[in-house]
Amino acid sequence: MLIFALVIVNAGEIPMGEIVGAGFLSHAPTIMFPRELRLELNQGREISLVPGLERIREEVLDKLQPDTILLLDSHWFTTWEFVVTAHQCQQGKFTSEELPRGMVQIPYNLKGDSGFARLLVEKIELEGTRCYACDDPCLPLHYPTVNTAHYLNRGESWLSMGLCQTARDHNFLAVGRGIDEAVAVSDKRVVVIASGGMSHRFWPFDEIADHEASDPIHIRTPEARAADEARLDWWIQGDHARVIDEMESYRPHKPEGMFGHYLIMAGALGGHQCRAKGRLYSDYENATGTGQVHVWFDKPESGWH
Repeated sequence: MLIFALVIVNAGEIPMGEIVGAGFLSHAPTIMFPRELRLELNQGREISLVPGLERIREEVLDKLQPDTILLLDSHWFTTWEFVVTAHQCQQGKFTSEELPRGMVQIPYNLKGDSGFARLLVEKIELEGTRCYACDDPCLPLHYPTVNTAHYLNRGESWLSMGLCQTARDHNFLAVGRGIDEAVAVSDKRVVVIASGGMSHRFWPFDEIADHEASDPIHIRTPEARAADEARLDWWIQGDHARVIDEMESYRPHKPEGMFGHYLIMAGALGGHQCRAKGRLYSDYENATGTGQVHVWFDKPESGWH
């Protein structure tokens, strides 16, 4: 009996990891433009996305003090499996092939965690979903990772995960469950970031220059704006089940990355059972026709699910 009691005490002392916070955060290219250019494009006003990221770092991450940030990158598309970065460090400069006018030679220096990357793969594959940890030094980064890290990373371990373009909603949710399991058996305080936009249709070439201001009147269609705003309301209420269940009605508005970045995050927070209420850290804004916003989800006292 004494031996049994000793085992119980020791087991209770084993540190358990947890997801300490999560965010649905925009990586819109304009956040990397010089301030003067941002003001020029936005009728003399600052876009709310920039001070929003600064506030998240100061008001949220500095208090949470996570060990690891896992970013779900809605510009990184894989085909056969999900892929997570497993480098010990990723360092260099990034210029975007999409928009080098505003995203040029951005320096990055991201500490990795190969052990945690392999643990993620193990638990995600137990959910019946293929996943691969890649530490190839030639693996490219994408600007959802670089832009977001520019504002938020302060030396935490940083992993990025791509979205498999052949996946469906249930696959994304399964990846999230695997992430939850991996964190639980680790000793890490983890923040999960879904980096991407909402509705994601651009204006045509001949019209796009007239729609660079952040006012949501420039969202591509009134229907897309209404769909985005409905989901924002559901997030603020903590109704993640409705967001998940209404995916079919959202698809005509082309949510960025098939909304896989959100669905993985939601899966990690409990999926349909998640009741975490969202806090806005920006206005709902336009970016050349697409819907952009920062929403932060705090861990409820009763747990994510």
